[in-house]
Amino acid sequence: MVTKVQKINPGNFKKEELEEACDILKNGGLVAFPTETVYGLGGDALNPLAASKIYKAKGRPSDNPLIVHIACMEDLYKVAEDITENGRKLAEAFWPGPLTMVFKKKDIVPLSVTGGLLTVAVRMPGHPVARELIRQSGVCIAAPSANKSGRPSPVRAEHVIEDLDGKIDMVIDGGSARVGIESSIIDVSGEVPVILRPGYITKDMAGQVVGNIFTDPAIESRTPVDGITAKAPGMKYRHYAPEGELIIVEGDISNVICKINMFVKDKEKEGCKTAVIATDETKDKYRCSIVKSIGSRKHEASIAAGLYDILREMDYLGAQFIYSESFDNDILGGAVMNRMIKAAAYHIVRA
Repeated sequence: MVTKVQKINPGNFKKEELEEACDILKNGGLVAFPTETVYGLGGDALNPLAASKIYKAKGRPSDNPLIVHIACMEDLYKVAEDITENGRKLAEAFWPGPLTMVFKKKDIVPLSVTGGLLTVAVRMPGHPVARELIRQSGVCIAAPSANKSGRPSPVRAEHVIEDLDGKIDMVIDGGSARVGIESSIIDVSGEVPVILRPGYITKDMAGQVVGNIFTDPAIESRTPVDGITAKAPGMKYRHYAPEGELIIVEGDISNVICKINMFVKDKEKEGCKTAVIATDETKDKYRCSIVKSIGSRKHEASIAAGLYDILREMDYLGAQFIYSESFDNDILGGAVMNRMIKAAAYHIVRA
């Protein structure tokens, strides 16, 4: 299969530029497209064959649910039922935007899309290309992140091509994703909303809209949780991982710097290629040949936006051991750490 790349300017594009992508989706093919969070790998959400193609292209476990992307509230009622008051309130507050909600599914949604669950994860993206692609194609689009399963999520079209070239029909290149981490996921199918994946829409933000809200214990765990049901993408399996071994070092920042420098020294003595993920404030304090800043602690959104770029850069540089600071104290720290802990396979060291 030859994967076609279609460049589009998100701020100034014509509907005609999406015609071929829409035809591919209508005919059961796969199109990677930009959203405000990360690039998604899209197929017709109501076509079981398209869903199977998504799992095959990504190498994704079939019990890991896909997210159904919609363009308007009318689409929600096509795929979900028993829309709760909490769901309506959150939709009014944050859609279109980086929030996915889990509802009870309608029978029209194949179990292959929901990972065998009787619930469906739904999002209305805020990216103009994504919204127009859904509207113009006339199909709700099932779309996980457009990367090989387990790899860092793609925030640029080049990342998609690295992982999926020759495995999908088209990539729409709409530049870099703004948010840089996947959407928050909140289960609103029950009486009390439950956060299943942290993201740009924080618990405090959602709580201001719906009041009482819980967090699933599985996503706060610092150790692997066996036997859980993957109610949402990213809950069960190792994700976001670079090829080298990632180790997170947490504690007082001065202790973290000393600990990382010690680790680097020991590994370099062994002849290993090491790297450090630092911040703008600390990057000059490490004694390592490869030190990369993920962003500034003064601007927490820059850390979230830089996460997957820097993890992929570690692969380009051939880093065998990667030591990273922790980001627990930032507003988006929970979302960033959720991804980093999975990327590190729960390898956390206290300094």
